[in-house]
Amino acid sequence: MDITIIILIVTFFGLLFLGVPIAVTIALSSLITMCFIIPPHLILSTAASNMANGVNSFTLLAIPFFIFSGNIMNRGGLAKRLVDLAKLPLSRLPGALFYVNILTNMLFGALSGSAAAAAAAVGKTLDPLQKSENYDPAMIAAVNAASCPTGLLIPPSNTLILYSLVSGGTSVSALFMAGYIPGILMGLAVAFSTFLFCLKHKYPVAQQQSSQTSLKVIFDAIPSLLLIIIIVGGISMGVFTATEASAIAVLYSITLAYVYKMLNKEIMIQIISETVNLSGIVLFLIAASGMLSWVLSFSGIPQLVSNSILSVTDNPIIILLLINLILLIAGMFLDMSAAVLIFTPILLPITKIIGIDPIHFGIIMTFNLCIGLITPPVGGALFIASSIANTDLSEVIKRIVPITLSLIIMLLIITFVPELSLWLPKTLNLM
Repeated sequence: MDITIIILIVTFFGLLFLGVPIAVTIALSSLITMCFIIPPHLILSTAASNMANGVNSFTLLAIPFFIFSGNIMNRGGLAKRLVDLAKLPLSRLPGALFYVNILTNMLFGALSGSAAAAAAAVGKTLDPLQKSENYDPAMIAAVNAASCPTGLLIPPSNTLILYSLVSGGTSVSALFMAGYIPGILMGLAVAFSTFLFCLKHKYPVAQQQSSQTSLKVIFDAIPSLLLIIIIVGGISMGVFTATEASAIAVLYSITLAYVYKMLNKEIMIQIISETVNLSGIVLFLIAASGMLSWVLSFSGIPQLVSNSILSVTDNPIIILLLINLILLIAGMFLDMSAAVLIFTPILLPITKIIGIDPIHFGIIMTFNLCIGLITPPVGGALFIASSIANTDLSEVIKRIVPITLSLIIMLLIITFVPELSLWLPKTLNLM
């Protein structure tokens, strides 16, 4: 193995082991590796130019805009309106509040673009109600954790925007449309495992609401749901790009927030501060990955990995299984954005060789990393949901194992039935 590859791997994992933040780890390991492969007087200029090139993209403007829009929508009872809406079609199922949790996470995650925000907002709204009806606390947390990442597949999704950038300009609009069916199927996989749990433990059926109450619930939720229709409809019909849609989402969210009387000066300052902080973290991570991409390319790591896998087998089925295994393991240890930035340039060339469409691979990668959000030792969604439910993490893990297995089965279906991802963008002439 080339000495530069060894240096990159040792410094990267060494810094991670020491607890250095992932963005700083990527930047430092790349910079240290550069010291061994280019003349000293070129190191800083090469690093700076690659960091600048990493964030020099019009598409990237969508990320801070969607973060801003999501932060606005997170305030002022939006989750409560969506919870009430989700109850209407699900009230006759045993353990109805579990399915309400799943559907609300799908809706709220799509509006906020954040699994963590969905888990926190929906969990805080539903957990007291579920506990008052004697729902199993560990299962409450497990269902909340497993369903909150669905919004990372259902657009708008910052993860898919990142993948578009790193993959060399894969259409964001096509990726957004490609994520719909897999995102819905992910929610159904969680619901199926939950249904079996409810049958086994004989959960009761909830009472139906009156027609008058139902109409009020629908009316209250329509303004929030219109945001999804505006964004998706505008992108699919070519009225605006994904980046323009993100700016429209901000304007709509602010307007809606003032109509609902959600905002005042102090809250707006907090929202702007949260948006700047989170956007800065994400954009620095992307800038650092610009250096890493240069080092990977210079060191020939993508070609080395590709040749290694292809030397073992040229069977597309086995290769896809290996790629899924790599991504599932990576998702257990790495932040989602970091995993996309690191593994896309390594694995995408392999999938192109075996004839996998880049849009399909983007959905496969995102689905894998969504599962990573609910698996220890990192499992961000798992820890948030457990904390909100105030229950023992080991008990939550026991409950989430069957759900994870159902998600892995759905992942394999998404992997080997590409039309589940590609049918909608093809139908809308986006690819």
